[in-house]
Amino acid sequence: MKTSTPMRALGLLLLTAGCTSPMPDSPFLVTAPRPAGEAPFLVTPLEIIDQMLGLAKVGPDDVVYDLGSGDGRIVISAVKDFGARQAVGIEIDGTLVAKSRHYAQQAGVADRVTFVEQDFFKADFSRATVVTLYLTRDVNLRLRPKLLAELRPGTRIVSFNFDMGDWRPHAWIRVDANGRALPVYLWVVPPRR
Repeated sequence: MKTSTPMRALGLLLLTAGCTSPMPDSPFLVTAPRPAGEAPFLVTPLEIIDQMLGLAKVGPDDVVYDLGSGDGRIVISAVKDFGARQAVGIEIDGTLVAKSRHYAQQAGVADRVTFVEQDFFKADFSRATVVTLYLTRDVNLRLRPKLLAELRPGTRIVSFNFDMGDWRPHAWIRVDANGRALPVYLWVVPPRR
């Protein structure tokens, strides 16, 4: 499993490059209000990103989609640290999309990542081989039918801290986030019936 050193280095790069909004490292920071019923922007801790992408076994054949991609850190790490062929962030907040694009430029991965300003309930993410989530349980449950209907069998879905109700995970681990043990869940889209 990878270490969080590359993403921490990216955070330092962004700070020293004079970015006005460095990627924060708090797991529970809410930065902006969201539309009613949507997940708030919660920053994924840098050390958790490695655990999420590692549990999903992201590699060079993968196309990773991060739903609610926030500041782009998971998307950037998927290609920079795990060698994913491509990564796409779907984010409803245009300000965060602009920041994500800037961070991708700074990280040297802008040619392999895409950030789309869109509601992920309306997005097409059927090309994904891996989908990452740090939403809420309620949003995960509302999203679950779309994931199962649109993703190909074998696609891996990984979620930090929030499950999908009675859909039992394929695997899960507990990780430390600022002194709290929190779960990371992995599901694999089953064959069509």
